[in-house]
Amino acid sequence: MLLHPVRLVPLAFLAVIAVGAGLLMLPAAHRTLQPEPFLAAIFTSVSAVCVTGLATVDTATFWTPFGQGVILGLIQVGGFGIMTLATLLALLVRKTIGLRGQLIAQSETHTLNFGDVRSVIFGVARIMVLFEATTAAVLTVRFWISYDHNPLTALWHGVFHAVSAFNNAGFALYSDSLISVAGDPWIIVPICAAILAGGLGFPVLIFLLRGGVRVKDWTVHMRLTIYGSLILLAAGAALFAAFEWNREQTLGPMPVGGKILATLAGTVFPRTAGFNSIDYGAASPETLMVTNILMFIGGGSAGTAGGIKITTFLVLFFAIWNEIRGRDHVTVAHRSISSSSQRQALSVALLGVAAVMAGTLLLLMFTDKPLDRVLFECVSAFATVGLSTGITPHLPPDAQWVLMILMFTGRIGTITVASALALSSRPRLFQLPEERPVIG
Repeated sequence: MLLHPVRLVPLAFLAVIAVGAGLLMLPAAHRTLQPEPFLAAIFTSVSAVCVTGLATVDTATFWTPFGQGVILGLIQVGGFGIMTLATLLALLVRKTIGLRGQLIAQSETHTLNFGDVRSVIFGVARIMVLFEATTAAVLTVRFWISYDHNPLTALWHGVFHAVSAFNNAGFALYSDSLISVAGDPWIIVPICAAILAGGLGFPVLIFLLRGGVRVKDWTVHMRLTIYGSLILLAAGAALFAAFEWNREQTLGPMPVGGKILATLAGTVFPRTAGFNSIDYGAASPETLMVTNILMFIGGGSAGTAGGIKITTFLVLFFAIWNEIRGRDHVTVAHRSISSSSQRQALSVALLGVAAVMAGTLLLLMFTDKPLDRVLFECVSAFATVGLSTGITPHLPPDAQWVLMILMFTGRIGTITVASALALSSRPRLFQLPEERPVIG
């Protein structure tokens, strides 16, 4: 049962992480030997394949152009999905796909209908090329014209940041991430657009690009993802601005236009891209808490975003709301939500909470960092965001391994990891008597 599709996906990710770490350990990949190349290489490889963006070294100065190219390739493979990429290559070469291949691709892309796998894979590839190429073109022109880069360097910066943005990875070629360009709309707006597109999820993007723009044609998944994203963006922007607008260490010194752009970035980047528009080490505790919530919820399902996903959060919200109203069935947009979907949402959320709590406890044991900083780092790792208060490079090796496990768990998915570890699944052929324990 080792090659069961639910187990093969995490194994494939582990294999690519190992290959990436091996390439990053080559002398041609890094400029110095401090810190130790092995730990930096394995951490960076996990972060890139899991499209997180957390880093223990400066991507701009520690890695050579070859090393940065390896990171870019790992981001693309991790964002596209290793098994999705393998299936696409098989389709291109053999013009067909076997039963096992379809099951693997279905597990990776979260397609609901078995017959949709082939069209979804090609749709994913076309969408990635479209958004990454468009974003790269805009960024390249801006870097070339306004930042004194030669055409080749501008192209490299444009492509790297476009791929990192659409895949919600958060790696940047600047030591301060994007803080120095937070007031430039020609940089921030295209990057935010790419992040939002990748974070909506491929099923939503494919439906919209095929002309499904009429709200009455939207499925429950479409409504939850799009409306949920808009609500979180609006609420996140309002709270971010309220807590940081006049704060001298962050948005205070900026002009009004720069504050607006930085606020936009401050609510988009946690969903789950990981670029910095401010120094989160100087942010208020309230901003860190709001960002924790946005990171943990994450983006849309079956996309490049992390977190427990918007649909998971909203299904649980509506389950609680209907319970409060005394309704037997959970309904959304005149549709009933199945009990299996509710159980899955509850499992994903609680496993996510358990992972973050365990990681936070371990980091508190291994370091002397304060709770708010440690919690922020653990949520960022599990939700594959990549935002940091600046403590990650200074963590001891044991704490860095904890973050790596959280990144891997968050990228693969708590349900997938739990299922992959289960030795067997035996259906129960009988029903036990029902009893109601006291709740609350």
